Amino acid sequence: MNFQESSNYLFSLGNEVETIKLGLRNMELLLHELGQPQLAFPKIQIAGTNGKGSVCTFLESILRSSGLRPGLYTSPHLTSVTERIQINGEQISDEDFARFTSRVRSTAERLLETGRLEKFPTFFEHLTAIALAAFREAEIDIAILETGLGGRLDATTAAEAEISVITAIGLDHQEYLGETIAEIASEKAAIIKDHTRAVIIGKQLPDAEMVVRRRCEQIGLKPIFSFDTQSDRYLKTIFPTSGLLAEHISLNGVHQIENARIATLTARSTSRCFGFKIEQRDIRKGLLSARHPGRLEYFGNVLLDGAHNTAGAEALAAFLSQSTEQPVTIVFGVMRDKDFRGMLERLLPFAASIVAVSPNNSRAMDASALAEFVREIAGKRPVFEARTATEALAAARKVTPASQLIVVTGSLYLVGEVRELMNNNP
Repeated sequence: MNFQESSNYLFSLGNEVETIKLGLRNMELLLHELGQPQLAFPKIQIAGTNGKGSVCTFLESILRSSGLRPGLYTSPHLTSVTERIQINGEQISDEDFARFTSRVRSTAERLLETGRLEKFPTFFEHLTAIALAAFREAEIDIAILETGLGGRLDATTAAEAEISVITAIGLDHQEYLGETIAEIASEKAAIIKDHTRAVIIGKQLPDAEMVVRRRCEQIGLKPIFSFDTQSDRYLKTIFPTSGLLAEHISLNGVHQIENARIATLTARSTSRCFGFKIEQRDIRKGLLSARHPGRLEYFGNVLLDGAHNTAGAEALAAFLSQSTEQPVTIVFGVMRDKDFRGMLERLLPFAASIVAVSPNNSRAMDASALAEFVREIAGKRPVFEARTATEALAAARKVTPASQLIVVTGSLYLVGEVRELMNNNP
């Protein structure tokens, strides 16, 4: 297969959320048949509801700054599936991606034909296996694995990472993970296992913190919390004047300070667990050089932010309250299984007008239905609807003065579409 054929094949397996099959048996068999590539390098697994991607970005940048050669596996992608697999800061090449896709496909088909697999591996299971096989061949020093959904039964958990990281836990994907914060936290905390050597925990709601603490006690591990005094003292040794502040990091938004704290503490555990030399100057350099496309990213007067749940919308609202005094035009597209009411309620106070659009995704909410809902709660604000990202951006530009801001949010899929438009036609 060439790249286009491999990409078409993977997407033919169905939407990665709608076709999800939670469970580790498929991945365990697939990895075994591929020669256990995950055993060739140490691993860090990052779970949580919000902040996973930013923590991955900060941590990967720190590790590269220290001279290490990391592999990074994240999801979803914005414009190309190859974004999900990075080796030493570079996306996997189209040729290598196609080659590993062919290998994983033939392995999966063989397992199914011989009866060892009951169900064909999903899109996400394929990609996880592709990433781990590519990392082994590239001889990386360490892998950073972003959990796709939940934790206990997520494909990345089959890699058996030695370091577990849990960012802020909130309500999301309740149809798969549970209706309460405690139930969702239990699913995510399950990445902490007997083989785990270190656990780093971000700020949590009380119910989530209790669940994570209990899990660590069961395993017999003492977790490192991003918010305790011991962590504060350590961060002060790196940033002695004031501790870690927004001026020390490259990503926009005060919420990124917490993500940077988690990444820094994880880097220290990485050094302790595996003997890697990570200096304080590497941490400072890594935090300042990290780049995370589609997260509070500016293209002129267009701000892209992949806030895809209420917590993400709250973080975006906090950023807008500090960064702009004028009302903005909001281009909003969302998956139909999300709490779009809660997201809009947090963003509407900043809106002069709203453009409702349906992202190019089978899970997306129809633009007409979304626009109808927005009109019910938007007051006197004008509401427009668009069929495509191109139409939505054009509509937003038509009603927005050049001095004012257009904010594109609600879904990373929508952000990816608009980002591609901005790159091609700034």
